[in-house]
Parts: sequence; structure tokens; C-alpha cells
Amino acid sequence: MKQKPDLSFWGLWNLSFGFFGVQIAYALQSANISRIFATLGADPHSLSYFWIMPPLMGIIVQPIVGTLSDRTWTRLGRRIPYLVLGAAIAVLVMCLLPNAGSFGMTVATAMIFGLIALMFLDTSLNMAMQPFKMLVGDMVNEKQKAKGYAIQSFLCNAGSVMGFIFPFVFALIGIANIAPKGMVPDTVVYSFYVGAAILILCVIYSVIKVKEWPPKEYEEYNGEKEEEKSEKKSSDNWITLLRKAPSTFWKVGLVQFFSWFALFSMWVYMVPAVADHLYGTTDNTSHSYADAGDWVGILQGVYNGVAAIFAFLLPFISKKFSRKGTHALCLLMGAIGFLSFYFIKDPRMLVFPMIGVGMAWAGILAMPYSILAGALPAHKMGVYMGIFNFFITIPQIINGLVGGVMVKHLYGGKTIFAMVFSGFCLLIAAISVFFVEDRDDPVQLAFRKNRKIGLSN
Repeated sequence: MKQKPDLSFWGLWNLSFGFFGVQIAYALQSANISRIFATLGADPHSLSYFWIMPPLMGIIVQPIVGTLSDRTWTRLGRRIPYLVLGAAIAVLVMCLLPNAGSFGMTVATAMIFGLIALMFLDTSLNMAMQPFKMLVGDMVNEKQKAKGYAIQSFLCNAGSVMGFIFPFVFALIGIANIAPKGMVPDTVVYSFYVGAAILILCVIYSVIKVKEWPPKEYEEYNGEKEEEKSEKKSSDNWITLLRKAPSTFWKVGLVQFFSWFALFSMWVYMVPAVADHLYGTTDNTSHSYADAGDWVGILQGVYNGVAAIFAFLLPFISKKFSRKGTHALCLLMGAIGFLSFYFIKDPRMLVFPMIGVGMAWAGILAMPYSILAGALPAHKMGVYMGIFNFFITIPQIINGLVGGVMVKHLYGGKTIFAMVFSGFCLLIAAISVFFVEDRDDPVQLAFRKNRKIGLSN
């Protein structure tokens, strides 16, 4: 098996640059799902159910894309065709979704149109996202994997920050932030248009700059044996693949489960938690509640900004403390951040916990894939990466179904305890990291080599 070549910084950057455009689209969707459907006439108490759609589509789409791309080869490569197709559909839907209330439809029809558009947007964005995770696994050697996924984490968070602030910036320059009843404000509509344009440019850049290895060269670098080539043509179903999955797959999956359960609670309950605990209101029509919502928007920008910066430090930390140690540290800082929510009395002080959450977010986006990629068979990289998404989507779906019940019956209506519970979830995730086997980690390999030399002497 040939050693995969070291890539330059820009070579690693190009592999993931398209993620920047995809994440802008994701951020716009995440930040405006509730706003769009509330505008269309959805019951405010039912808005959390719309948040189930993204992970639900992810659990379906990403394994399919992984399976198909493992068996694909075109002039564009194995993974890139799915990026192009997904992005093309996403761009079309991004131009339609925020206009759901502008086509003269009844409330019920507009709601159905919006739901269908959201389903297609989630499907297409999942299709566009998955190739980037697999490209790094395909083309980056073990020594550079942490750096490759760290750059991907940076681009992901930079895209999130941009997507979150677009409506705010457009409001600052005078674009209307309010609209007639049943219509979405121009700030949101124009944000989706600009996000779609950036996504197109990022896809064009990726197609031009990323050249996947042809099948023969891919086999040379990834060391496929004759039995693996035969197995690649077999029709293993997902149940069979799960039975054959390496233990690292399941152990990293457990870490992901608790991590994403915590994150979903933050996204859904952070506004009411801050409003109740620090602004003293549960009235979502009050000025205090609006102030809390505005401040939470700033805090979301803070943790994404911190994650974007901290992502560049991950490769250096992992060289010192190993990939496992680095990820455990990130999750521990996030746990401390969430647990400290309960003890803070000044909303401005929430900036400090969000630094810890940002460090955790950077680690969650990079380190699990860096650890996992080295444990997976190269000829099944795509399908396993797709199935691994179950550990991201299932905890979100479960949280979406039981989170409201927990708030009402377990927390006595106090959503601040959803933040505290997120802290405990990240703490469990941090402890679980130490049970993961990361045999290909350069730090662990060097440690074992030195230990062997020491014992032989």
C-alpha cells in the first residue's frame, strides 16, 4: 500500500471549502425555521417538532449517499457528484422556502408547502454535506487527519457565524425586518438568496480545485485487497455492516450520542432558559423575552466564533495529548460551560460559558471523525460514515420527542435545567472518550513504540 502524500495547507483547505457554503445554508435554516413557520401560522407550542425534520432526513439521506458514493466513479470523482446534485437542489429550495407566504396560498396550503420545501432542503443539504467528511477520510493520511478535520470544523463554524448574522446585517443597512402578516421579512428572504449564491460559488470552487484519485490510484493509496474488492461489490445491508463494525465505531458513537443530545437541548431551550433564569420572564410576547432572544443570538455567534478559532489549535493539541485526550478536554470544557449557566446571574457573563461550549463544538465537529476514519475499512468508508450519522440524528430525534416532557414533568417547567442536563451529558461523553480505541493515533503509536524500546532495553 502506498503512503498517502502529505497535503499542503491549501490542499487540505480545498477538500473542505465547500462545507463553508453548505454550513451557511444550514445556519440560515436553523436560525429561521421557527421564525418562518410561526409567520406562516404554526402554533408556537408546536414549533419544536419542526426541528425533528433535519435529523430525520439526515438519518435517511447520509447513509444512502455514503453507500452509493462508495460504488461510484465519474469524471468528477466518487463524492463530488453528490455534492453537486445536493447543492443544486438546495439552491432552488432556498429561493422558495422563505417565500412560502408570498404565493397567495391559504394558511394550511402555505404550511404544507413550507414543510415540503423544508424536507427537500434538509435532504439536499445532507446530500451536499456528506461528501466532505468522506473526502478527508479518502485522501488525507493519518498524520494529517486531525488537521484536515480541524480545517473542516473551522469552515463549518465560519459558515455558521455568517449565516447567523446575515439577517442582523441586512436589518442594520435598512432592509425591512418586519412584514405583513403571513409573510417572511425581507431580511430573512434576502439572507436565503445570498446564502444560495455563496453555496453555488463554493460548489464551483470545489469542482475546480478537488481532483479525486481515479479508481486504480485510490486502491493503491487505500490498500484494497482482492477480497475487499470482491466484498465491495457485495450487497451487505446496513444490519450486516453494523455487525461487522469495529469497536471504535460503537464507542465513538456513544460519545456522539451524549454530545448531540446536549447540543439539541441548547438549540431548542436556550432562549426560554435565559429569558426565565436571567430576565425573569416566560412571556414570549414581552420586551424582556425579545431582549433575551437577541442576546442568545449573540451568544450563538460567540460559541461558533470560538469554535472556528479553536479548530486551528486542535491539531497542535492532539499532537501533544493525543486525539482522545484532546476530544475529552473539549467536551469537559463544554460540560463546565453548560453547568455554570445555573450559577450565573448577569446575562453578560454568559459569554464565558459559551467559550467552553465553543471549544466543545470545535471538538465534536472534528475529533470523532479523525479517530473514526483510521478504524474504518477504506472500501466501506462512505457507507460507514453515513451510518455513523445515526449517532448524531437519533439523539436529536429522541430529544425532540421527550425534551418537552422532561421540561414539564422533570424540571417543573424550568428550562434552565435543560442546560444543566446538557452539561451532565457532555461530562458523560468526555468520560466515554477514554474507552475508545484509537490505534492509528500518531501520539499513541509513538508512545507504544517508545514503550516497546524501553522494555527491550
